[in-house]
Amino acid sequence: MIKRKFGFWTTVAMVIGIVIGSGVFFKADNVLLASGGSVKTALLAWVVGAMSMIFGALFFADCSIRFEKSNGIVDYSESLISNRFAYLIGWFNGVIYYPALTAVLAWVSANYTAALFGKEGNFVWIMSVIYMVAVYLLNYYAPILSGKFQVTSTAIKLVPLILIAVVGIFKGMSNGLLMSNLGAVTSDVAGGHGFAAAVLATAFAYEGWIIATTINSEIKDSKKTLPKALTFGTLTIMLIYITYFLGIVGIIPADAILEQGDNAVKAAATSVFGSLGASVLTTFIVISCLGTLNGLTLGGSRAFYSLAIRGQGVNPKAMAKISEKSNIPTNSAMFFFCFVSLYLGIWYMNFAGMFPGGMFIDISELPIAMIYGIYIILYIAYMNKMKDVSFTKRFVIPVLALIGAGIVVYGGLSKPSVMVDLGISIVVFLSGVPFYRKDAVE
Repeated sequence: MIKRKFGFWTTVAMVIGIVIGSGVFFKADNVLLASGGSVKTALLAWVVGAMSMIFGALFFADCSIRFEKSNGIVDYSESLISNRFAYLIGWFNGVIYYPALTAVLAWVSANYTAALFGKEGNFVWIMSVIYMVAVYLLNYYAPILSGKFQVTSTAIKLVPLILIAVVGIFKGMSNGLLMSNLGAVTSDVAGGHGFAAAVLATAFAYEGWIIATTINSEIKDSKKTLPKALTFGTLTIMLIYITYFLGIVGIIPADAILEQGDNAVKAAATSVFGSLGASVLTTFIVISCLGTLNGLTLGGSRAFYSLAIRGQGVNPKAMAKISEKSNIPTNSAMFFFCFVSLYLGIWYMNFAGMFPGGMFIDISELPIAMIYGIYIILYIAYMNKMKDVSFTKRFVIPVLALIGAGIVVYGGLSKPSVMVDLGISIVVFLSGVPFYRKDAVE
């Protein structure tokens, strides 16, 4: 049996540390691009994306008080809908959602490392593999150290965000650039797919908070600790993201952000702190990304274990095995690592132009619209079933969360690659059906 070893601050670090890592840095230009170059529209997208996260977290915080076994969203789905549906959610998360995001995070960490040292080409992919393997081994052999690294990296990663937010807003207000960017008329930017697409882009940056619920069986007094951590963590994230975005547009013009792309944060840091200061901030960003990578690996390694203890999935007896030495589900962790490796390979194939017709399979966003669609089903089921709770908990919070999730889903459906994304998501979701056991003893 897995021991309860994580306290409040480690759980908060999971929430903040998984969410704040890379998305806010390399999605800022994507959000602005999708918004057609309008800073006000992009800012509104960040706010709406936060609404989906915050009210979703409040909803799941209430669920965490009522339902607990192992792997939060699977527990909640069992109680609100059915065992089969809950199993398929757990399967989807384990097969694509967690490992795909983890693979992208390994690449993003390597990308900023390459920018720090001025490297190009295969250096990024070599470092991606090194980071992926190193973080996996840390979680496999030293899970307690992994938890401490999560707390430390979370504290470190706030440094560049807060510095850019404070300095950028102050500078932008002083020289008028911030107000100029906010007042600019939306430009006709190629690639802008509208407000919903912009919200979808923010969804990646906000994504990951739900993964903290995967370790609910390892949290001390989780029915009290997890709801507090989810609420405190998501509110903190919203405040940091919005002020950071305002800081960026207070330092450099909107068109420069679009031109710089993923390097916008480095350009902003260089403008304010000089090349040396920018290098220091980039180092913090690398640590930030690695902290998120660590959190995703920590949570994702439990995905198949949470199914196995229910007698479900591939070889439940093996996947449920817990190491006596490290107290983690070793086979589940290894299975998860195989999927991460697969998605890193797919990510590489995207950039190498190996898919027919120049097709780009964006695994950073592909599973997100699907998972938010699943959230909507849970919100509706909760409103229908939970008749013993207050009006606010039963209707207000779920409806607000549903609205935010609905915009994210609509954004996913509005993408040009919608058929590919939706097709892959549905196939992965249903691929778990052959491994479902009706007669499983739970």
